[in-house]
Formats: sequence, structure tokens, C-alpha cells
Amino acid sequence: MKYTDLQIQTQREAPNNARTEGFAFLVRAGFLTRENEMLPLGQQAISRLQDLLKDPSLLFQLSLPLFTNEHETFFPLPTGDVEIAHCESCKYSERLELAQFKKKALPREDELPLEKVLTPDCNTIESLANFLSVPKEKTAKALMYTRVSDGQFVFIVVRGDMQLSEAKLRNIVGEIKLADAESVRRAGAEAGFASPIGLTNALIVVDELIPRSHNLVAGANEAGYHLKNTNYPRDYSAEIVADVTQAKVGDLCVNCGNPLSTLPAISLASDSGFQFDNILLALAETYHDEKGLALPKSAAPFDVYLMHVPGKTINTLEKAEEIYNALQSAGISVLFDNRDERAGVKFNDADLIGCPIRITAGEKALKDEMVELKLRTAAGGNIVLVEKILNLKDISEIL
Repeated sequence: MKYTDLQIQTQREAPNNARTEGFAFLVRAGFLTRENEMLPLGQQAISRLQDLLKDPSLLFQLSLPLFTNEHETFFPLPTGDVEIAHCESCKYSERLELAQFKKKALPREDELPLEKVLTPDCNTIESLANFLSVPKEKTAKALMYTRVSDGQFVFIVVRGDMQLSEAKLRNIVGEIKLADAESVRRAGAEAGFASPIGLTNALIVVDELIPRSHNLVAGANEAGYHLKNTNYPRDYSAEIVADVTQAKVGDLCVNCGNPLSTLPAISLASDSGFQFDNILLALAETYHDEKGLALPKSAAPFDVYLMHVPGKTINTLEKAEEIYNALQSAGISVLFDNRDERAGVKFNDADLIGCPIRITAGEKALKDEMVELKLRTAAGGNIVLVEKILNLKDISEIL
């Protein structure tokens, strides 16, 4: 493909909204706009990635630093829109909101009788724990939602020192929204002082740790009052007992018991397919130097960047056209820089765009029937016979 046909516009400076180095080079090289919209060169790169990843396993041969599980593959990125939990020991990786972790139950206690206590202005776990001088893990946190599909009131109980994972809950009961005041009232609950005890027409979901937690403080479903010593299943039952809490830094890995860390990332692949724009960004983040992109052959938009340097005694453009046609006939993908530009401009653009090989047809070498061949990652180039280039059958012959 010819440079002018793609209407490539490179930039000498990084955009002022550059989030990362890789993104900056994709913009400077003309793959993307500053607004992250795909340009023709970027579309060409995506097209080649789509061809490459018809075999999904080849994603793991691109030498990217990946975090993966059975359903999704991530690339770590400081500006990523996904937070993942990761175990450095066994490599367990999962979206933070879906990550499993080992939950530590409190020492077993004999079940004590329910006791209703006055708890004025204690409508949060923190205020309740402080007022009663108990640790947060000795309380039961209530959360109330409505299932979108059928309007079912959903009441969730987690231990007071933990946070609900709405993603886990959605996977269990379906799409949800926060319950409104009327839904809470109809079920017999009292916002800020709620518990599952005595509710009607409620789908009750308790976290898996609740049955192993004894004598918890929970709401009395009456403003200003709580119940001490609530126990499951003595005092209430649930339709669902499941893991519905969210992991955090330092929680123990479900597989090996070592502490989990968290980091931002982007998703490259999931059960629903590849996210090719994110794969392109991951490649740019991984494969660049101070001059621009340095993409591997399997992932570059073109195998060869072919350019001519205008001469005084030799028609370098004509010879470059001959090389271009020969390489294309051999099935080798070529970006032909056919612009009437200074050599320095073309060399800079070749480095920015990052094709694995640059072939330069210049007057000095052509006088001896030679061209310069340079690998993108090499310090210098080599002079080779034009005939060798014209007779190439596969790009691997010169890589």
C-alpha cells in the first residue's frame, strides 16, 4: 500500500493529552487521532491483528506481559479502566470485583439469645460499631436492591467489615438497581436499621461467611434499634448463600493463600472475543523506543517500509516502484513511502511507524544495483543487491 493512499499524517511532538508513551506514539505515527479515533493506518494494523488472531493462541506469542484466567486476558497499564486482583505466587488473576479470596471466619461461639438494644443515630456500620464498642466484623451489613427483570426486592447480608461486590451479585440474581424507599417499606425493612429478620416477599442473599459468623449485631427493622446476637440460620433463612463480597489488597489468594495485590489494566480478550484496539495499544506500550514504534513482524501493519530518496542522475522512484511490485507479488506486505520528501523526514517517519524492515532506494547505492536494508531494531543497515530483493519469496529470508 502506498503512503499517500493511506493519507498518513505523522507528528513530531507527543500530543498534550497523551496518557501513556504507547498512546503518544500511536498518535504521532498516524494510527490514531488525539481523540483516540482509528485512522486508516490503525485500521490496517487492526486488520492484520484480526488475521493473526484467527488462531487465538498466537496472542500469547506476542511476548506481552499478560495476566490471564480461563475467561479473560489483561495487559497491565497505569491508565487502564479495569482493576485486577493478582497473586504473584500462583499467578491467579481476576477482575477485582469478581476475584475470589480466602475468608477468615471468627472463632466459633455459642449462640446467645437475641437482644434488642437502643442505638440512636447509628445508621452506619462505623457508628454502630463505635457505639456498641464491637469490631466491625461482629456486625451484619444490610444492602437492599430491586431486580430489574421482575421488580423482586433483594436483601443482601455481608459481614460488616466487608464490601458487597455488585458484579458477583448480578451474576447470581441478574441485573439490579438500588431499592427505592417504597420497596424497602413494603418488605418490612427500615433503612439504616435493616436486617433480614421478619421480612416479607424478599429474596434474601447472604454471603458465604455469614453462616460461619456468630452473634452478629444487625438491624431491628425499627428506627433507632439493633439486635445483638443474630445467627444464621437460627434467626432467619436465605434463598441464596454465596460469595458476594469484594476482594481487596492483602486478602489471601483462594488458590495458594498468599496476599493479593491489585493493579490497573486493560482487557485484551474475553469469552466474547478480542478487543483489538486494546491489543494495538498493548503492543505500542511494549514495543517502542525513543524514536517510535518497533513492532514485531507478526503484529506490524506492514512487513516492510519501502522508501526512495530522490536522486539527480537516477530515477529512484521508478526503481522503488519495481521493488514494490515485486514484493507485493511475493505476498510481502509493503508500505511504500512514495512522497517527494527529504530523506530525513522519511527516515523519521519510518522509525515512528515501526515496520520491522526498512528498504531505502537511494541514488548512491542504486548506481551499484544496491539498496539499503535496515531492521527497525538494528543500529545500522546493510547494503544488498536489488536482485536479491526482487527475488524474495518470503520476508523471513531477510529477517
